[in-house]
Amino acid sequence: MSRKVLFVIHAAHPTAFDIARSAASGLIANGIAVAVSDGDESGVGIAEVTASNDAAGCELVMVFGGDGTILRGIEIAREHDVPVFSVNLGHVGFLAEAEPEDIDAVINTVVNKEWSVEERTALSIHATDADGRAWESWALNEVAIEKYHREHMTKLLVSIDERPVSHWSCDGVLVATPTGSTAYAFSAGGPVVWPEVEAMLVVPISAHALFAKPLVVSPKSVVELVVTTGPVEVSCDRRRKTELATGATIRVVRNTQSVKLARTHLTPFTERLVAKFELPVHGWRAQ
Repeated sequence: MSRKVLFVIHAAHPTAFDIARSAASGLIANGIAVAVSDGDESGVGIAEVTASNDAAGCELVMVFGGDGTILRGIEIAREHDVPVFSVNLGHVGFLAEAEPEDIDAVINTVVNKEWSVEERTALSIHATDADGRAWESWALNEVAIEKYHREHMTKLLVSIDERPVSHWSCDGVLVATPTGSTAYAFSAGGPVVWPEVEAMLVVPISAHALFAKPLVVSPKSVVELVVTTGPVEVSCDRRRKTELATGATIRVVRNTQSVKLARTHLTPFTERLVAKFELPVHGWRAQ
């Protein structure tokens, strides 16, 4: 078999393996090899399915789960710049492309190579602690800089393009992408930004300040934060984390490598937003 896809499955979901098994059977019947990550191939229960945590040589990484599992799939796919196609088994599934009832259509889409690729902005972070220790990572949704101790606030000096903007006493600050604007940044009071908009968001979390508004900055900007009262925890998409002490500097810029999502529907983001958040477009009187 020359064609191959890698499955990433939310093993704890009650129907995930049943849906993945159906997809694997359909793909294998059409000459497409299937591998499964994280040692979950036994749950699929098909002899031809192999185990792999490497997307090398795959044309797609197919995810069966919610947004958390999709982020795990993106992490695996990113190393080899492979698009991610996701079947939503979660509650919101903003990044997902299909629902479980669409599995037959999903199989046909993959077999016939009928997907297109949407590229999403990612972030790159470089942090240096006061002792010179460096840490680097990347994020699709957001870089979160948050107080490490629950009972104390942190203080962060925020600069944009080497110009100080504000010194916030706060629970933390988020630097987010348009993709992440519907995730943690949304909960923290940030604006919803359409994915095709090229921008970065800077969103303070519970800042004790007169000026504590979300900022939308250029994708070419450099966002720098100095920890003046720490420690803080820095996390990228809640998956890659480190702890930084007072005196640390955190630099966030647009990543040169985008994240690739496989799409089959040219669904406007407005429609996706209304559907996922169940927005009352008819108003309460119509309900």
